[in-house]
Amino acid sequence: MSLPRHQDPIVAIATAPGRGAVGIVRVSGKVIGPLIQALLGRQLRAREATYLPFLDRSQLAIDQGIALYFPAPHSFTGEDVLELQAHGGPVVLQLLLARCVEAAAERDPTSRGPRLAGLRPALPGEFSERAFLNGKIDLAQAEAIADLIDASTEAAARSASRSLSGAFSQEIHQLCDALVHLRMLVEATLDFPEEEIDFLRQADAQGQLSALQEALQSVLQKASQGALLREGITVVIAGQPNVGKSSLLNALAGAELAIVTPIAGTTRDKVQQTIQIEGVPVHVIDTAGLRDSDDVIEKIGIARTWDVIEAADAVLFLHDLTRQNAIDYVAADQVIARAIAGKLSLNVPVIDIWNKSDAVDRAGCDGGLLLSAKTGSGLDVLRRSLLEVAGWQSRPEGVYMARERHVQALRQVAAHLVAASAHLAAKIQALDLLAEELRLAQSALNQITGEFSSDDLLGVIFSQFCIGK
Repeated sequence: MSLPRHQDPIVAIATAPGRGAVGIVRVSGKVIGPLIQALLGRQLRAREATYLPFLDRSQLAIDQGIALYFPAPHSFTGEDVLELQAHGGPVVLQLLLARCVEAAAERDPTSRGPRLAGLRPALPGEFSERAFLNGKIDLAQAEAIADLIDASTEAAARSASRSLSGAFSQEIHQLCDALVHLRMLVEATLDFPEEEIDFLRQADAQGQLSALQEALQSVLQKASQGALLREGITVVIAGQPNVGKSSLLNALAGAELAIVTPIAGTTRDKVQQTIQIEGVPVHVIDTAGLRDSDDVIEKIGIARTWDVIEAADAVLFLHDLTRQNAIDYVAADQVIARAIAGKLSLNVPVIDIWNKSDAVDRAGCDGGLLLSAKTGSGLDVLRRSLLEVAGWQSRPEGVYMARERHVQALRQVAAHLVAASAHLAAKIQALDLLAEELRLAQSALNQITGEFSSDDLLGVIFSQFCIGK
């Protein structure tokens, strides 16, 4: 799995771009003692913060700051790691970065070779990738690093931290251990068919398989909740012009994001805002009103509305209570409803919302939610409905951050276990097929933690990290 580039020493600025109080330059490689001597004029004690000048080629100070040395294997990457904590100006950090590369290329008088041959700028996520390849973290924990950085809500951050600490990985390993034990029983039965003892019946293989499926469902449920915390849901507000779509977006966001006027067709393009409901990110998109129009710009906006409707996780179909008895309006709503249904897949919900309840004396609508974007009445009910259609069940403390690939892998495991259960329960037990289903289930589990992962998958995952992590 290791590529030639993984042998190169690497360096990067490990803090976010821009100005800050402190900036960090990080180096990782197999032996970096000579580089430390060139940069600092002395060696460092392991895991001890030392305040000293960072030297240029002429032995003049670029800056003064704190240096930390973590010798292998007791470091984040499993290699020797040097961290230079300097003042967080972009120029200072770039000078330190350039100095590290320059010093590494300089000849070491004691060895007549470069101080750290091949030192190069790190690729995105390469420090975390090396931590994974060197067995310091597994793949699920590595992904949790990026998820913690990208977390958009407090609940997402806490869940990512839980995954980074190994909570998710531990449950996957427990499932894998149970699966390995079950596979051992099946293989024993296959290897010794002449024995009178039925290993599977004596060990209650069916009971073990049922318990494994039950434990898997618990992990799958928490992983699905974690994936929801990470990804959130995309909700599109759709309807005819002047039904209050922009007002609803503003009400949900608690800010005047979209322009609201009595003029039909005010919204010409989509307006998007991410809000959070119980920690779940909800990406709300306001759209152009759906109607026939000869206006070239408005037609483009309407076309984009249909594009975002097709990609939505849920659609809020907004109706105007004040026009509920207008024949033309009702007919147009029916046309839009049929068109929306034709655009969506079967599992994408459409929530009918009757807006402007503050302007009428009675509901006068069949089904749907009654709401006033102007006064805020009904917004809490809508928020609960959005969580319900998203599949959010509660705020369980045990939820850990997960990704869609984790959820898909767990679903594959569930499917293989269902097939395994059928082979085990058959009157004529197909033990070879049972063994194969259990092997495939274990393979799917191992993909989550990276014990079995292709280089292509690793490339996709780590390329999405920021540089310096």
